[in-house]
Amino acid sequence: MNHHLIDSEASVTRFVIAAMSDTQDPRLKRIMECAVQHLHAFARECDLSEDELEAGLRFITEIGQQTHHSHNEVVLAADVLGLSTLVALRNNPSAHGQTAAALLGPFWRKDAPICTNGESIARTPSSHPSLEVSGYVRDDAGNPITQAQVDVWQASPTGLYENQDAAQEDMNLRGRFLTDDKGRYLFKTVRPAGYPVPTDGSVGKLLRAQKRHPYRPAHIHFMVSAPGHKTLITQVFADDSEYLSTDVVLGVTKALVGMFQEKDGCYSLNYDFVLQEGISKFPEPPIK
Repeated sequence: MNHHLIDSEASVTRFVIAAMSDTQDPRLKRIMECAVQHLHAFARECDLSEDELEAGLRFITEIGQQTHHSHNEVVLAADVLGLSTLVALRNNPSAHGQTAAALLGPFWRKDAPICTNGESIARTPSSHPSLEVSGYVRDDAGNPITQAQVDVWQASPTGLYENQDAAQEDMNLRGRFLTDDKGRYLFKTVRPAGYPVPTDGSVGKLLRAQKRHPYRPAHIHFMVSAPGHKTLITQVFADDSEYLSTDVVLGVTKALVGMFQEKDGCYSLNYDFVLQEGISKFPEPPIK
């Protein structure tokens, strides 16, 4: 009987691709073929040892075990390796004037309070500098989009999100606003601080081994949506923030740096968003 068997390491990839050849979903088939080809090429290029493979598999196992209802180590790993930013930019091109996309991040929550324009999202008292944020939402032809939803969330002046910090009120520094008949939104808040990503897990060990700092520059998250338009998930960064060029999750692009203007100890930010046509859909929260 003539059996076709693996006869060398060079033939392994071909055999794996053949084993998956009956996959019915064409996109799954394409993704897995590419994954196998590139994983095998990676192992060959690095001359990966058995011990190194075990260490890599242990890392993958650990980040899964370290993910739970209030923390997602898997998302953090994708972020610090630049994969999240790469996929976000490739899937949300801004060649026609649309606002650039950025990471959702691990701290978004669904169903933030609906607020009126001009309302403050700071529900926990703070003595830190105030910030007023305003701007317009337009389509790529420059027309204002009325009743667009602007979902915002941010870290506190001490660098913690509400779902990290028991001292903050529920839904502090979160809110959803609807643009007016001119496409304008406006809200008040406190100036956010930059912060370190969690470093007590396997991703933190990796950062230390790479001699990388764990910090993100100060920023505000936005999710802007309207019927007939693709949901925009992005971040706006403070222009005077430290770590702009060395953001640990590599999420800063030039177009997303906003001018935080100071007057008499208070700050203001004006930032407009341009949406592209498409389907309005929303992600699942990375943590609950």
